[in-house]
This record gives sequence, structure tokens and C-alpha cells, in this order.
Amino acid sequence: MSESVLLIDSYAQIYRSFHAVRDLTSADGTPINAVFALARFLLKLESDFPSGLGAFVFDKGKPPRRMAILPDYKANRPPMPDALRTQIPIIREMIALFGWPLIESEGSEADDLIASIAEGLPQHEITIFSADKDIAQVIDDRVTMMVPGFTGGFRKRDAAEVMERFGVRPDQIIPYLALLGDSADNIPGVEGIGPKTAAQLLSEFDTAENMFASLDKIPKEKLRQKLADSKEIFFKNVELIRLDKTPPEGIVWEKSMFLKKTPDWAKLAEFCKRYSLKSILKELPVAEPPAVETADEFDLFSAPAPAPVPEEKKPEQKNDYEQLSLF
Repeated sequence: MSESVLLIDSYAQIYRSFHAVRDLTSADGTPINAVFALARFLLKLESDFPSGLGAFVFDKGKPPRRMAILPDYKANRPPMPDALRTQIPIIREMIALFGWPLIESEGSEADDLIASIAEGLPQHEITIFSADKDIAQVIDDRVTMMVPGFTGGFRKRDAAEVMERFGVRPDQIIPYLALLGDSADNIPGVEGIGPKTAAQLLSEFDTAENMFASLDKIPKEKLRQKLADSKEIFFKNVELIRLDKTPPEGIVWEKSMFLKKTPDWAKLAEFCKRYSLKSILKELPVAEPPAVETADEFDLFSAPAPAPVPEEKKPEQKNDYEQLSLF
């Protein structure tokens, strides 16, 4: 098997970084808490997960297929905080300086793109950095996940860990989550069914089709009735949760799209000075940057970075964090 391709669910990691450190600003008052924490993550990738292939994968726009099925899909999610929105262009520049391709496509969620890439590069092992349970459906002998560890860092999620964690196989994750629903995505589940019952049903019947064809074999009448009454909701959930492995129109995934460059340490040093990232600067291989202040960004779909939202400047704050529980 060829070299592993590392795929990072970008916004999942960005939000995690944003909440890991609070109230951190640069010398001019620009919020940099997510920038700082993500810089730590990027350094961790360089040291612990070296690979010449990978990409940061971004959501972009609303997914038409899911919106058609459930107009209120993710409608319960609050808007991105202004303090984070301001940092997105900075984060994108930093990711590019670390040598990572950025991949996104209008109307596509990162999970779908990741599943599509995993399907489209069959000669490569795939390592996915995400905490999203939905992505576990693509795990097999070639595809694994790295999820946040219980005490920091990451732990490997393979087929055995999926069974241990959820009580089902990766190929049963879709019906498992369809039974439970997903409050984060505003997807209603089957009323009264929790993780234990969902796992027991799939252990007994193996597939959703077998389960609904054999409701008479379920001894508890209330459970039988709940499933019968929720059949339409269940199969709608299946379509919402199933990841779309079809590449965006006109795209054929190729190894060349995921070639990771060597980090531009000199430009990263200048970047750290510009945003007062003192402790990150100390960890870089070079101390003095060149005069260049911007990075060329590889973006497969030529999408511009979101425009920063102006934000009231705050007083200068301590910005030299030596420890971070995120890792």
C-alpha cells in the first residue's frame, strides 16, 4: 500500500481550536486564539504524522441534496462567532504556509469530500482527522480515523474501535445513527431509542431492511410500534447520514492534488512575528523570516478565503501559552 493520505476535517479542528484557548489576541488586538491552537496542531502533525500526501478539507455552502430532504438541516446551529470568522483567512494562510493543499467545493460538506477522496484513491491508505461519528461509515482495512483522545492527543479509530465504542460495525454506522438521530445536525431520531437499543437491534437483525421486515420478532410491543411509526423518518435519516462518495462535477481525484509541500519555515517565522505567536516562533527551525509576508495557497477549486469581519480591538493580552490541553 502506498503512502498514507492525511485528510483533516478543517472546521471540526478549527472550532476545537477556538474553544481550547480563550481571549487571546495579537499585539494589535486581532483575535488569534484559534490561530494559536491550530498552529500547535499543525506542528503536531509535522512531528507525529509525517506524510507527503494530505489536505485540509473545508465545508463550503449548504448541501443541496440534504437541504432538499430536510430543509431544517443544521438550522439549529448558531452562526460562526465573529471572533472566529475574523481568524479564518489567517488560518487558511497558515495552513498553506505549512504546505497543505486546501480542498473545498461549493455545496459540498467536508465529510462528503473526505469520503469521496477515500473512495477515489484506492491505492492509498487514508487517515482522517475528525471527531465526526458519521465518517466512521467509511472505515475499513484501508481507511482509519484519528479522533480526539480522552486525555489529550489522538487515538486511532479502526473497525475494532468502532465496535468497541458503538457496538456496531462501520458498515452499520448509517442505520445506527439513523435510529439515534443527530441533535447537532437537527436530525430527529426514533423516539425512545438510545445507543444501547440501537446496537442491540443491529446486532440481532444485521441490517435495517431485515429489522423492518421482521418487526414481529421484536418481543417488546412498544419498541415494535415505535419502529413501525418511525419507518419514514428512519429512511429519511439514512439518506441524510449517508456520505456522498461522488466527486464534485468535473473532478477526478489524483495523487497530485494531495502533494504536501515542505513547510516554509522562514515565512512561518514572519507570520508568527506578525501575529505575536511567540511560543510557536520558538519551535520553528528558523528564527529570521524573509521580507515576504503572504503565502501562495493551493486551493483545488480556486475559492477565495472568507472576508474577515471587522471586530473591535481589545487590549493586548498575554499570548505566550506553553501548555495546551488540546494536545
